[in-house]
Amino acid sequence: MTEEKGPEFAAPPIAADVAAADVESVDRTPGQPTDGAEDPEGGYGGPAVPSGAADARRAAAWASQELDVPPTGPTLSFGFNLAKVPGHGEDSDPILRDGRELGLVAVFDGMGGAGGTIYETPDGPRTGAYLASRLARDVVEERMLALLDPEWNLDGPATSRELQRSVKRALADALAGLNAPKSGLRSRLLRALPTTMALMALQRLEPRKGRWAGHVFWSGDSRVYVFDPTTGAHQVTRDDLRDAGDALVNLRQDSVVSNAMSADTDFVVNHRKVELTAPFLAVAATDGCFGYVRTPIHFEHLVLTALQESTDTGSWSRIVQQRISAVTGDDAAMAVLGVGADHGEFRRLFATRAAELEQRFVVPLDELEAEVGRAEQAVAEARSRHATVQTSLWGQYKTGYERYLGNEEER
Repeated sequence: MTEEKGPEFAAPPIAADVAAADVESVDRTPGQPTDGAEDPEGGYGGPAVPSGAADARRAAAWASQELDVPPTGPTLSFGFNLAKVPGHGEDSDPILRDGRELGLVAVFDGMGGAGGTIYETPDGPRTGAYLASRLARDVVEERMLALLDPEWNLDGPATSRELQRSVKRALADALAGLNAPKSGLRSRLLRALPTTMALMALQRLEPRKGRWAGHVFWSGDSRVYVFDPTTGAHQVTRDDLRDAGDALVNLRQDSVVSNAMSADTDFVVNHRKVELTAPFLAVAATDGCFGYVRTPIHFEHLVLTALQESTDTGSWSRIVQQRISAVTGDDAAMAVLGVGADHGEFRRLFATRAAELEQRFVVPLDELEAEVGRAEQAVAEARSRHATVQTSLWGQYKTGYERYLGNEEER
């Protein structure tokens, strides 16, 4: 099975499995959507889009020209896909589309543990996780670009069912076309072509008031966040985990994903709608981005301090990538859309929040962690000294203690 790319970006495509320095970041990257065809199996196809004026209207919704009323739509965007093993990363490229009335971000994390089966493809051996994330990405992008319309309110529940049907069918068809190796293993943890998904689709509601509808769809433990300049980061997806807890608990325990896209098990696509007021950041991320920081606070701090230290969108992206690469133990993919402000304005808007995070949360936590580290080091050194002294004193005591035991040879 070969990897097929989705509809073309207007901006340079985000290359998978490349070093951080080679990943493109883009500022104002409007996409050009394609119209979806009718679903032959009765799936939810969204509004009919005739040619002519309606086509022009939909194209204009994704166009880069400024609206004649403020605030504008997404004004900055960047995304990346960092692979731990170059050429074999199981996260797909993120979906990253923006326009003056619409926006779309999404990430897909192929589940290497559950989907570690190796399949022979024209590109060489690939895991089921690798194939699943890329196939799901292409199917979801195609469907969402067909369904998103600037003058039609997206039906979230119907869209979630359509995404579930379309991805399920595509994964099942792909599995049927692969020469899957036979395995004697039977486990509820093993799945065929498993992947997570986290997606936010944005539709402008009131241009003059900067109000947007954010439709969030997800399966698994990848996440969508909204960053507000005043109130900070907000997780808007709920992790699908067998032992569910809050974000801090989920960092501390390694729970099994309870719901994810796959070819051979049932799954659901969750939906939630949130109303947002610009300016804000919409962020989709796989767990390689947020799952290896010390607390959820540190993830927000990572993103916002990188913003404060950056000079433009490209440098912001590079700093985020460098800091995630320094701590993560997994592939990591992220897509970011900024709505209602440019890079310089976002830097200014988030400056107070970044400083508050630093002073109120991060510094106290880091100081205590350093104190714990010093205490643990002191304990380790004390244990080592104790073992050394114990051995030495035992050697002095042992001769008298074993006086009547005789030599080893006499036994």
